[in-house]
Amino acid sequence: MNTAASVVPARYWHRLEDDRLQCDLCPRFCKLRDGQQGLCFVRARQGEQMVLTTYGRSSGFCVDPIEKKPLNHFLPGSSVLSFGTAGCNLACKFCQNWDMSKSREMDTLADSAAPETLARAARELGCRSVAFTYNDPVIFLEYAVDVAQACREQGIKSVAVTAGYICEEPRVEFYQHMDAANVDLKAFTERFYHKITGGHLAPVLDTLKYLKHETHVWFEITTLLIPGENDSEQEIEEMTQWILTELGPDVPLHFTAFHPDWKMMDKPQTPASTLTRARDIAVKNGIHYAYTGNVHDSAGGSTYCTQCGERLMGRDWYVLTGWQLTDDGHCKTCGHPCAGVFDGPAGQWGARRMVVQLRDYA
Repeated sequence: MNTAASVVPARYWHRLEDDRLQCDLCPRFCKLRDGQQGLCFVRARQGEQMVLTTYGRSSGFCVDPIEKKPLNHFLPGSSVLSFGTAGCNLACKFCQNWDMSKSREMDTLADSAAPETLARAARELGCRSVAFTYNDPVIFLEYAVDVAQACREQGIKSVAVTAGYICEEPRVEFYQHMDAANVDLKAFTERFYHKITGGHLAPVLDTLKYLKHETHVWFEITTLLIPGENDSEQEIEEMTQWILTELGPDVPLHFTAFHPDWKMMDKPQTPASTLTRARDIAVKNGIHYAYTGNVHDSAGGSTYCTQCGERLMGRDWYVLTGWQLTDDGHCKTCGHPCAGVFDGPAGQWGARRMVVQLRDYA
């Protein structure tokens, strides 16, 4: 796909009185003069319209385990065709995918695929779903929606891995086409969001409440715990109590380990004990499915029946090591349902990662 073909009209913007164009996709509300780009890098003003400059272009495609997203309750053990583009609408100092999300180089987007090609590749590769990941799909909404529509026609699910930083109107359109999401709740203080991500907490909480109460999208939450920034017992207490009150006990919550990266090389790696403590607080506060991630922790990575305590899904990192669920997601011991999306026996993809060349499916 050539560069010209990757530029398409963008939705969600309006003209201001001073003749700038304001992007209304996310709460940044970038105001652009001709030739300027938004903070996300991929939405820009060209002449009298806003455009998306990365339609159909990607930093690469690979097949992952769905547990890597992480999603523990959505077609467990299945494979997912994963891809991202470039740019991001947050500016997290700790970004773990900064080479893509912070990229300003179109050369990063060396691969390309039309939506129909992506859907066909997923089907032929035996993937149950396609994931928009590595950078935030909100910023390439037009492409993500077209891919999701093409996938739905092929019986392929769509998964958004996102920070949830999006405005109300585009939020409705975006999630109409998603089957599952993992939302990064990066912290539970406005101080952290303002200082560390350059964003705000409230819009993310609004997205989480919208997903729970106004959609049928299966979603799970991830919080990357950074020593000294968002890992205090008080903050985890407040966050898990909010989740229980506003979203209910059945939304899975993943506490994952930070490693020094990007502009936060001065912080140590998260101790496993911090993750375990956070999980214990979540369980104490009534969260049914709390997990530790980015560490080897069989107990913290496994799923247990909320009725009888049976280990329903044993895990070691991304590998399923045990399975005590019926095909429709009920405990084999007591018959109690496990929250999630289950369709048949567990998949057998394991921890493999397979790089894919989409031109082979064009």
